[in-house]
Amino acid sequence: MKFLLEVTMDDDALVKDPAGELGRILRYWGGNLHHYALTSGDEAAVYDSEYREVGQWRVVAS
Repeated sequence: MKFLLEVTMDDDALVKDPAGELGRILRYWGGNLHHYALTSGDEAAVYDSEYREVGQWRVVAS
């Protein structure tokens, strides 16, 4: 299986501070992954600091 994280970098918050915003996204979702079984098909939307959807993560079969 693969864990895939996709984030659109042209969102306002990501353009202004890409390293800071990506770090926040990774910390937030890293802390919440224990809520998921992390089996093939699991997925969730990813939001920026202004709660706008900027991507998603998902688990897929290799």
